[in-house]
Amino acid sequence: MCKQPKPNAGSSNSRQVVIGYYEGWNMNKKCGSMTPEEIPVHSLTHLIFSFGFIAPGTFKIEPMSDFQPSLFGRVTDLKLKKSSLKVLIALGGWTHNDPGKYQKVFSDMAASAANRKTFISNLIGFMAEYGFDGVDLDWEYPGAPDRGGIPEDGENLNKLMKEMKDAMGSRYILTFTAPTSYWYLRHFDIKKSAEIADWINLMSYDLHGVWDSDNPIGNQILGHTNLTEIDLALDLLWRNDVSPSKIVLGTGFYGRSFRLEDPKCWTPGCKFSGPGEKGECTATEGFLSYKEVKDILAKTKAKPKLDKDAAVQYLTYGQNSWISYDDPATIQMKVDFANKRGLKGLMTWAIDIDDEKGDLIRALTG
Repeated sequence: MCKQPKPNAGSSNSRQVVIGYYEGWNMNKKCGSMTPEEIPVHSLTHLIFSFGFIAPGTFKIEPMSDFQPSLFGRVTDLKLKKSSLKVLIALGGWTHNDPGKYQKVFSDMAASAANRKTFISNLIGFMAEYGFDGVDLDWEYPGAPDRGGIPEDGENLNKLMKEMKDAMGSRYILTFTAPTSYWYLRHFDIKKSAEIADWINLMSYDLHGVWDSDNPIGNQILGHTNLTEIDLALDLLWRNDVSPSKIVLGTGFYGRSFRLEDPKCWTPGCKFSGPGEKGECTATEGFLSYKEVKDILAKTKAKPKLDKDAAVQYLTYGQNSWISYDDPATIQMKVDFANKRGLKGLMTWAIDIDDEKGDLIRALTG
């Protein structure tokens, strides 16, 4: 087997670009929420508000059902606190492509020149109205049959981004999110996409979760972030001549949890029987914010195990629960990795699920 050569990019200071995604729905949580005014903007170069949705038919930008449009303005007002801060609107997200009225919107909008023109006009008007500095396209995922995609999506995405760039010029930033999974990445014309966009926000988290039980991998407990696997994903990009200077490495300020099938078998590769219990604040099975992980550590006195190769922590707690997550030590390992690979910057999903002291954003920014 021939080894994929790494690009000769030299090292970089990836901390020159530090991006935080902010979840627009987080203020609906019963605890652990963060208002826009509480976002630690002084740690960030860019803030990405998640999400705007694209209305079917009209292709206008609208808020998710979880919040009011006034939240857009509260987020862009943060530039008054830090004048160099750039605030982008993320359009889409995972649920945008769930079955329902929004699922086909990206495909329909990108499929015709007239629809693209309407959308771009709406978008520029929206960004001007609320004071956004750019847009992050979070289409999950073009061309993927299980996500409502059609074969032409990859080509149409590039037509869309090229026309967006032409219309927006240098006034607005254009980025897009990309998966680490070959299953989803194969539908992108990633070389051309990377040439058009200002950079790629690489979602190098959620590599594994309860959804693996529907995949050939099966119901194994595996870290949701893993540097060895992330490096393999980057090889897919190098193979397509994507420059490291176009890639922002994603980190997760949360963990993915499982219920163990056998409490005595808790190393990666052991079997899970389902997702871990909901956290008090995030209220989602199989998902805990870093704040909730810290609470478990404090209450149970359980000791995490560091996987140095993967740069991730594993924790077994309670009767039969297991979680993988990042802490300040593994975040630093990922920063070192990004520097070594010559990457453009770092981002997190999400700034609002750090602990109260902001330990992870401090680790990310050094």
